[in-house]
Amino acid sequence: MLDLVATPRNPIPPGARVYALNAADNVSLRMARFSPPGAPRATVALFQGRAEFIEKYFETIDDLLARGFDDVTLDWRGQGGSERELANPRKGHVDDFAQYQRDLSVFLAQMTLFACPKPWFALAHSMGGAILLEHAHSGDGHFARLVVTAPMIDIHGLRFPRGARLLANTLDMLGLGAMFIPGGREASLVELKFDGNILTSDPARLARNAAVLANAPRLGIGDPTIGWTNAAFRQMRRFAESDYARHWTVPTLLIASGRDTLVSTAAVERFAQRLDIATLVTIPGARHEIMMERDELRELFFAAFEAFIPGSAEKTGVFRAAE
Repeated sequence: MLDLVATPRNPIPPGARVYALNAADNVSLRMARFSPPGAPRATVALFQGRAEFIEKYFETIDDLLARGFDDVTLDWRGQGGSERELANPRKGHVDDFAQYQRDLSVFLAQMTLFACPKPWFALAHSMGGAILLEHAHSGDGHFARLVVTAPMIDIHGLRFPRGARLLANTLDMLGLGAMFIPGGREASLVELKFDGNILTSDPARLARNAAVLANAPRLGIGDPTIGWTNAAFRQMRRFAESDYARHWTVPTLLIASGRDTLVSTAAVERFAQRLDIATLVTIPGARHEIMMERDELRELFFAAFEAFIPGSAEKTGVFRAAE
């Protein structure tokens, strides 16, 4: 599904262009580009988290356009308007996070063909942050700076982390990778109630995003599969390697949420302290989806973003926003 979906509370940003990309393994991906009315100052590539879709970021794209950035984004394989790996379209499955790197490679090649204005900056959330951190670790110098919000360095609050990893790996090896995780189901964001949700403290933005899926349910996916979960655990294990963060060459801003109960804020903070060139910002009061939060919390996010991009300071630091 290539067309972008508009709702009354979530209009498509002006000048949108949508493209179909083919990854190296012929998986079809949905890509979109948005340009400001004047000459762009640079390009921001926006990378979503698990189970998200381009439409969810229309407000953020408008904010970036207002700041003079050309914007490009895509739906990762298995979600949004991109092709699914399994016959059940509610399962956002991958066998290995290397598949996301293939998505990223064809996306970057298309950015080059489009001659997207440089410098290029990356803005990535959660799973997207994990994918972009792995890309930066590889040494490919596509992005001048990297901003990651609530990056998936580790999962919050696992009571028995080793047991969970062992269970996922065992079930995957037994050929059950295409099944939902135990207790998982097909329900998407459209069925999420505001009370008790772990994504945002802003009811209007949560309802807006759910309305998109109500209008276009094919964009949504349910809980993770066993295979995706096992692949995610393998990726997060890489972040814990003692030498992973050595000789980091991409200036990186990590923005953590003070009330995140999905990814581990403590793990994000530890990881940031190991990077050679990094700034850490923690926003108290924010839940997992910082860019979908209340206005006052989004303002803190954009204050940190604007101080870092396209800034010139390349030092390690820690900043905690005021309560």
